Formats: sequence, structure tokens, C-alpha cells
Amino acid sequence: MALPFNKLVIASGNTGKIREIQHILAPLNIDIVAQTELNVPECEEPFCTFIENALAKARHACKHTGLPALADDSGLCVNALGGAPGVYSARYAGKNPPNSLLTQDERNNDKLLQVMQNIPERHAYFYCVMVLVRHAEDPQPLIAEGMWQGVILREFRGSGGFGYDPLFLDAKTDKTVAELPLEIKSRISHR
Repeated sequence: MALPFNKLVIASGNTGKIREIQHILAPLNIDIVAQTELNVPECEEPFCTFIENALAKARHACKHTGLPALADDSGLCVNALGGAPGVYSARYAGKNPPNSLLTQDERNNDKLLQVMQNIPERHAYFYCVMVLVRHAEDPQPLIAEGMWQGVILREFRGSGGFGYDPLFLDAKTDKTVAELPLEIKSRISHR
């Protein structure tokens, strides 16, 4: 597939997400660069929908770089929690204190396990919105969405991935996302 550009900025500071997107887009043969490499400041995510946040991030990266940008806003939605953590997935446990011995991902996972401790219904899904804009004022952004169904385990399994990967069990493979090789995750995930 030929694209009308040869360089694309990924509008994210999340290294796990960037690695996955770069892997997925590798066959396109374009120069893919993370916004952090171009000193783009993080974009605020003030909106309550994935689409609005992804669009804001894509436009923000375009504005700062002059390059086409691809943004991903995604999160874990737990049915029994009314869709939470949802758009707040990355900051579910609040901002990580400077002296914390745990990573933000570990704190988020611990909070999820605590909140779901006595909840038998554990169905959940990862939801992703990807937005591609050619320039900051692009009137026709390309918007795509994906979903990945699974269940939340009661304990961690696997050491790969990031975020909620060690708790999210894919029903088709009977493995957590943290147990899946990147090649398989890239084929079946919400991205």
C-alpha cells in the first residue's frame, strides 16, 4: 500500500504502545518516529471519549512537527465496572508518587485487582481508537477503532507487554496478553 507521505510521527510517549505500533506498521516501509524523539510535549487528554483524545493527540503532534501523525487512545473497559477504567486506564490509580517503588502500570493493576476483588463477572475488553491526520487542521482525519474481548484474571500471568497485559486473558488463546509474543498480539489485538 502506497502512502502519500514517507515519514509519520507516533503521537504518544508510551514506549510499549510505540513499540507495538512500529511493529504493526513496519511493512509500510515509511520512517516512523516517536514524538518524544522530536521533543513534542505530551498532549493533555481532557476529554471523556477515546475519539476526542486521539484526535487531540494527533493534531497536537502535527502542530509541533509539521509531519503527518498517528495517535492511539486506548484503554481497558471492564463490564462490571461500567466501562472503567476506560479513558482513564493509564492513570486509573492516580498519578504515580515520585518516591513510589511501583510503576504506574503496577499501581493501576493493583487497583484493578482490589476493586474487582469480590466481583465474579470479569468480562472486559480493550478498546482502541487510532486517528491519522495529514496536517494539524486536517478536515478529514482517518479514524479507526478496534476491540479485543477477554476476561480479567485474579492474579498476574506472563512477563511481556505493558499496562494491563498480565491480567487480561484472551479467550481464544487462553493466554494473557503478557504471555503472547508480539507477532501474535499484533495480529489479534485491538490495534
